[in-house]
Amino acid sequence: MSNAYFSVPETKNEAPIMYAPGTPERDALKKTLQELQSTEVEIPLIIGGQEVKSGNTSEIRPPHNLAKKLGVYHKAGEKEVNMAIEAALEARKTWAELPWEQRASVFRKAAELLAGPWRYIMNASTMLGQSKTAHQSEIEAVAELADFLRFNTLYMTRIFGDQPYSPTDMWNRVEYRPLEGYIFAVTPFNFTAIAGNLPTSPAMVGNVSLWKPASSAVYSAYHFMKLLMEAGLPPGVVNFIPGSGSQVGVPALSSEHLAGIQFTGSTAVFQQMWKQIADNLHKMKTYPRIVGETGGKDFIFAHKAADVDAMVVAAIRGAFEYQGQKCSAASRMYIPKSIWPEFKEKYVAEVKKIKVGDVEDFTNFMGAVIDKAAFKSITEYIDYAKNSDQAEIITSGAYDDSKAYLIQPTTILTTNPRFKTMEEEIFGPVLTMYVYEDDTFEETLTLCDETSPYGLTGAIFSQDRYALEYMTRRLRNAAGNFYINDKPTAAVVHQQPFGGSRASGTNDKAGSVMNMLRWMTARSIKETFVPPKDWRYPYMRDK
Repeated sequence: MSNAYFSVPETKNEAPIMYAPGTPERDALKKTLQELQSTEVEIPLIIGGQEVKSGNTSEIRPPHNLAKKLGVYHKAGEKEVNMAIEAALEARKTWAELPWEQRASVFRKAAELLAGPWRYIMNASTMLGQSKTAHQSEIEAVAELADFLRFNTLYMTRIFGDQPYSPTDMWNRVEYRPLEGYIFAVTPFNFTAIAGNLPTSPAMVGNVSLWKPASSAVYSAYHFMKLLMEAGLPPGVVNFIPGSGSQVGVPALSSEHLAGIQFTGSTAVFQQMWKQIADNLHKMKTYPRIVGETGGKDFIFAHKAADVDAMVVAAIRGAFEYQGQKCSAASRMYIPKSIWPEFKEKYVAEVKKIKVGDVEDFTNFMGAVIDKAAFKSITEYIDYAKNSDQAEIITSGAYDDSKAYLIQPTTILTTNPRFKTMEEEIFGPVLTMYVYEDDTFEETLTLCDETSPYGLTGAIFSQDRYALEYMTRRLRNAAGNFYINDKPTAAVVHQQPFGGSRASGTNDKAGSVMNMLRWMTARSIKETFVPPKDWRYPYMRDK
């Protein structure tokens, strides 16, 4: 074993490519899009480094082009989950003992592959499978995921370096070990970066993972799994087991070897998983670490001194980028009456310019929502607003699923601050606005804070410094990621650690030391150089 103190290479945020017309990067991405679609793929499970085909398959089709078939994927059941648990526990025996710099090297290499030869594959597979535009895919499936891989290795070493004080006659040390068992990583459809981060961040510190990607994002997840294998990730460290929640989740959460879950998804599913863990706690070998980032009902709150032009851009990007399918997306907005006419005129005019359609057409700002269930749920909210005497649609409200799951950017204006679409998570391109009287500023701040059970992201707008300080203080608990004069989306690793509390999750801040620490368990070691030879203390003497 080496006796050197190692430090990870210099770590910077990956710069996204803009894919402007006439650039070779744009041509390369379009070429990769065509290449991926030229062959239908059969995606297996990957357990212990081996391809496993369960025979239970589902089709993969782009949400923006339902006539196109990208391939099929095999789904895991209880048998395959148990195989994955066995493979993970076997891999742990050697992976956990591997020097940390050797583990870090695997993920540093993965980051360089991602930013280099795999860049267009990861971008294109995310565009096709999840209907992301080139820009939305680039900033997360490439740049953010590379940041996770690089910065998490840096955070790991910072934790290792946190050592206690030692008096002169002893040496106090703390070692950081992986958890005993396996981590169950359950990942969402909307961010390839999150999907890649959840199984790998625990693995960096010596854990092993079972990875269940969202069924609607298996295509890009599979390509990332192949990338990890090319980077030299040993068999069994991450086991790729897509499938239904009940078929995969029940056995994975019931095993005595479960050491933790890292989850991103709906609040209801997370609460059910927590309950299932509690019901099985009596037979588990450890108390599992539970980390979850769930829903949001994210807000933009405007003060009368807000910059209207900046607020228009923030509302459009915050609410409609990636069809509003972000847990951080702006979903409700509070605007003072004094600036409403100017804001409405400019905002409506700009929203009318938005194009929605196939993401392979780079002039489109929005693609399709992820699947039929999402389309149905979102459009029911739109129809509810259309039929209500407390609301009016001020931008579009149109939708069509004949060839793709397309929903136009929809804006609802309500007279009721407790209107259904002001309170409930929609997860689609729907923004609800409430106009308040300027002299009810404080009361409306209270409404903003108390209307939603969530506490994920929020944004405030004002050019008045006193107002900004007051709003920041009043909304302290309303959002785990808080933005001043900016949209409430697009947190960057190492810049804005991401996560919320209340019904939005455990706020363990992905992209920070805080999250990495959750996947370690510490052992304090005290070595006494000259131990005492007499058990008696001085106070016991007679004289």
